[in-house]
Amino acid sequence: MAKEEQRTGTQELITGGGFRFETSYTQLPSVFYSFGTPGPASQPELAIVNMPLARELGLRLDELSTEALAGLFSGRDTAQGATPFSQAYAGHQFGGFAILGDGRAHVLGEHITPDGQRVDIQLKGSGRTPFSRRGDGRATLGPMLREYLISEAMASLGIPTSRSLAVVTTGDAVLREGPLPGAILTRVAASHLRVGTFEFTATREDPSPLQALLHYAIERHYPELADAANPALALWEAVAKRQAALIASWMRVGFVHGVMNTDNMTISGETIDYGPCAFVDRYAGATVFSSIDRRGRYAFGNQPVIAGWNL
Repeated sequence: MAKEEQRTGTQELITGGGFRFETSYTQLPSVFYSFGTPGPASQPELAIVNMPLARELGLRLDELSTEALAGLFSGRDTAQGATPFSQAYAGHQFGGFAILGDGRAHVLGEHITPDGQRVDIQLKGSGRTPFSRRGDGRATLGPMLREYLISEAMASLGIPTSRSLAVVTTGDAVLREGPLPGAILTRVAASHLRVGTFEFTATREDPSPLQALLHYAIERHYPELADAANPALALWEAVAKRQAALIASWMRVGFVHGVMNTDNMTISGETIDYGPCAFVDRYAGATVFSSIDRRGRYAFGNQPVIAGWNL
């Protein structure tokens, strides 16, 4: 296991594993993020690690011991070059607008793959952030394993999606309907830019952060639009096309996202945030998978309409 002896507080710096971190997102105005380290995990243990995905990303996780991987993917220890931060964004949740942000997630940084792709590596369920409001910032094992399984199933079906690199248990109980085992998911995504990220900054009187976000999104995901006569309109059209293709792929396999809030719609066109979701076994347009979606806003058959509404 490759490690540095130097420690920062109680954290150990992990130098092995093949991580190549950069962080372009934090070059945006500071309203978009808040630096901060993941919360403590008393006894992290590795539940599952996605070695095939690791190899796709150019990571050499076999250089690290199981203990080191648990420390890394729990946020207890830090990979060389990682600069953890949480993102600010807003969103229409079931039609109602709210200022949100990563209330239980930390982006470790942007890993550069061997073929030059830039991907976010994020810990989900890693503790409180400035955006947590009254939440505890934690996640439980069941939903994290569920996201791991479904996101990897979607990837195998050829549907654009965030990916799951690992799940660790924290050794700490999380209080929901009762005490449940805590866990952290390591999520990989082309980025975590959302429709809600644009909504967040569009509410501000100063237009300069919105302009910065526009150019950043184009540079990161749609560089071919850099010289468009109207970059904002060109970006909207490009995102709309990707989302239309994505929703068609969902419908083709019977996938019901369940919570298509604008903070759960990515600019990259990837599926993200597998909360209440499922696959229907037969066509049933009114099927919902959120206990609070009593009016069927996010029903299976309504997903194309909601994608348009969000855009």
